[in-house]
Amino acid sequence: MNRQKRLRDYGVRIGRLETGVKNRITDVSGVRVGHCTIAHEGAQTGVTAVVPHQGNTFQEKVIASSHVLNGFGKTLGTVQLNELGTLETPILLTNTLSVGTVTKGLIEYILEHNHDIGETTGTVNPVVGECNDMLINSIRNASVSKEDVLEAIEESSTQFEEGAVGAGRGMVCYGLKGGIGSSSRLIHLDHDTYTIGVLVLANFGQMEDLMINGSRVGQSLKEKMDQNDEPDRGSIMMIVATDLPVTERQLNRMIKRTSTGLARTGSTISHGSGDIAIGFSTATKIPHYKPTTLLSIPSVHEEDLNAAFRAVGEATEEAILNALVTAESVPLRDGRIAMSLIEAIEEHGLSLT
Repeated sequence: MNRQKRLRDYGVRIGRLETGVKNRITDVSGVRVGHCTIAHEGAQTGVTAVVPHQGNTFQEKVIASSHVLNGFGKTLGTVQLNELGTLETPILLTNTLSVGTVTKGLIEYILEHNHDIGETTGTVNPVVGECNDMLINSIRNASVSKEDVLEAIEESSTQFEEGAVGAGRGMVCYGLKGGIGSSSRLIHLDHDTYTIGVLVLANFGQMEDLMINGSRVGQSLKEKMDQNDEPDRGSIMMIVATDLPVTERQLNRMIKRTSTGLARTGSTISHGSGDIAIGFSTATKIPHYKPTTLLSIPSVHEEDLNAAFRAVGEATEEAILNALVTAESVPLRDGRIAMSLIEAIEEHGLSLT
């Protein structure tokens, strides 16, 4: 994998907290991310998988929660996830009209590894998120297959590309090329150091609203590029992973703070946007089969959450900006170009700060 230049390579640092070694969601031990990218005539789309740990996710569930900022989305599996407070599959991301296909592929993957499902135990709750990539991708062609789902899961790794890859291939963010971005933060508490990582599928916003570290880069770009006003019709999926020991309620409080990072990039969380956060903690595994002893679920004190709140906001903000700076230009279906942020900045003599 060729090394991509990311936000910090351009001298831009977001927030106050230290990042993990990779500055990705995979700084959380056990977490892996994989893509299947579909890029050919008529199809610019794909699948991205976030795998919470390297064991059997159905047999060893993790504490999980979701939060909806604006509900113009078609995410699957969050009803049971919120009711039980656990995640039992990888989280898959794709385009809006491929949710059904990706769900079927994910179910088949879980069934292959758990022969007791539907025989001696219940069914499985697959979790799939989406954004609408129809400005670039011919979404009606239904280009995503079950085989693409398996590829994304099986190719998952601690190192992964960002930008116009996987589910991010056809996404547009702030009128520029969007897609997959990630970042992480470390928090140092009295009892240990913990990691919080974020991965986003960024597909939202109007160019003039884009802010980078408080600088109105989007407004300057819009003036230089003489762009017409267009409505914000996009969405964002925000996946938060941590090894911080938390309850489902505490985790829900944490993932709500994705909104602070999202807002700092300029988002107004518009009417037509599906702005959804899903989070999980790897600190505690919940067995599928009931043990004979009590479960023990450690959790931090509420006052420890302030550091986690900051970490989630900072990592979300930087993940969105990483999606923008790593994405290359891709043609829109109407013949225009969804420009890379970096190409647009360089072409018009501007900077990221």
